[in-house]
Amino acid sequence: MNLVKKFCSGLVFIALAISTHAQESKLIVAQKSITDWQSYPVYPYLTEEREGEKVWKDAYHYMDSIEVSGITYMSDGLKVKGFVVKPKAEGTYPCIIFNRGGNRDFSSLTVGAAAVLLGRLARNGYVVIASQYRGNAGGDGVEEFGGADVNDVLILPDVLEEVAGADTERIGMYGWSRGGMMTYIALTKTDRIKAAAVGGALSDQFSSIEDREEMETRVLAELIPDYETNRDNELRKRSAVMWADKFPKDVPLLIMHGSSDWRVKPDQSLRLALELDKNRVPYRLIMFEGSDHGINEHRDEVNEQVVDWFDRFLKNDEPLPDMEFHGK
Repeated sequence: MNLVKKFCSGLVFIALAISTHAQESKLIVAQKSITDWQSYPVYPYLTEEREGEKVWKDAYHYMDSIEVSGITYMSDGLKVKGFVVKPKAEGTYPCIIFNRGGNRDFSSLTVGAAAVLLGRLARNGYVVIASQYRGNAGGDGVEEFGGADVNDVLILPDVLEEVAGADTERIGMYGWSRGGMMTYIALTKTDRIKAAAVGGALSDQFSSIEDREEMETRVLAELIPDYETNRDNELRKRSAVMWADKFPKDVPLLIMHGSSDWRVKPDQSLRLALELDKNRVPYRLIMFEGSDHGINEHRDEVNEQVVDWFDRFLKNDEPLPDMEFHGK
């Protein structure tokens, strides 16, 4: 009888050990669904009063159809903060990894940004995930502006495996400004992305610091490890225009840029497009006349272009563009 008890106790111990290991191996270690919108500063901007009642403005009616969650996930042993936004309706949806711009607190994702920026993608039938990058928003570590923090993006397809309703066979990537640079680097390091889009993307750090000296002194030199001793090599790693031959030829890329962008001069996307063209990488380049870094003068068109791009290659499985020279 004692042998039976010991055997059963052993089975219980093994089961508990397996369960504990499974819990420890999960990438999402914390998740909080955001429902108390009234407590966030963005709420007055999204709502209006009708007949004595606060309701969503017409442009934000989709808020009732999406679910916004703040998450903490593991990357290189660090706890990194981010957001997941997805449709409330049951189903399986393609995914979009959104790479934010800026650095540190500048352009970090707020709950409002998650609701508006990520929510506009989610309402079109996508599970959207975004990272704050290590060291930001209370996360562990220190960001490196395109160094080891790229791993915080590369791990997201695995993180999406733990998100209900996420179709991880159909993942796109969308980055803006610095997030465009992160997208470019990530595309050379993973085969899990089926389509990508960028806006105002950094593709030549050497040009950036010529145009904006403070970009080097206040960002790159402060965030990139061993910058002083390894400057040119580190800048090259973050300059896609110098390694366009590394881009995958099976990931169609939408490049958008404002022709009046002072933060990231438009020639960065123009020159990258020429390099992609030489290497027959499938891309579409759209230059928005007279637009700023956020292409705010054509924001609705930008949103339409992005959704259409991902619909084509993620939802509709459109064949890859024929990059062989052809025609009559």
